[in-house]
Amino acid sequence: MALKSPVSGDQEGVETLLRNARFELMPFDSFDEEIEHLPAGATIAITTSPQLGIDRTVEKTEMAMQEGFEVIPHVAARYVEDREHLEDVARRLTEAGVTDVFVPGGDREEPAGEFESAYDLLTVLDGMDYEFEDIGITGYPEGHDFLDNETLAESMQRKEPYATYIVTQLCYDPETVLEWIDDIRARGVDLPVEIGIPGVMKYQRLMQISRKVGVGDSVKFLKKTTGILGFVKQLIGSRGTYEPDDLVDGFGPHMDDEAYGIRGIHIYTFNQTPDTENWRRSRLSS
Repeated sequence: MALKSPVSGDQEGVETLLRNARFELMPFDSFDEEIEHLPAGATIAITTSPQLGIDRTVEKTEMAMQEGFEVIPHVAARYVEDREHLEDVARRLTEAGVTDVFVPGGDREEPAGEFESAYDLLTVLDGMDYEFEDIGITGYPEGHDFLDNETLAESMQRKEPYATYIVTQLCYDPETVLEWIDDIRARGVDLPVEIGIPGVMKYQRLMQISRKVGVGDSVKFLKKTTGILGFVKQLIGSRGTYEPDDLVDGFGPHMDDEAYGIRGIHIYTFNQTPDTENWRRSRLSS
């Protein structure tokens, strides 16, 4: 599947992705200003910060919901202290009107309490009185630094009954993502996929972030798409700024293919929303 040629209606698929994009932000001090650059009623995912903890995520979720945004808070398992803490988080989110949560394991080295993994938290959340219409889990098109692919596949299959969709980690190569979707479909995982893409930002910052979050071969993809000379020209011509055109153009042709089950794009803004939103609007008006 992943190697087939683009089909007609490519631009329509790209527009669908861009019109329904959701934006991931970090709950730092800049958060309040960042959301002002997003469309009214936009869908925002709010991460759990290692420095600020999950309660800060809940606070920013409550605020953004009051301002009319659709909010998907990260309930990172390794940041939740215990069942009582989880119940309090679920209660506050439900009272704020949240219907969709994303449950990653979390990048905290030592868990804050009893939840070692997303699966641990999902099973407990499933037995609580608070229910959410949608629950997202993480997908790793390029694998994980500390877990082999077989372990990742088994983990996803265990979590699937508790989830309604998957969000992929940052990846720059459309073919890598499409081939990964082929693989999970072959394993019987049928959840729709939100494809994680980077927003617009300086190449240097993007490379630093990519190394930090463990992005592998797709960093090389940025350089090999047009060769090293082309990469240098791209840097100079773009004034050193990356724009994810190749990604949305690569996924657009497959939006109507039910086998892939692409639900949309999840833009990792890294709190660089003005440039990302200007790019998105420019693509829609072109």
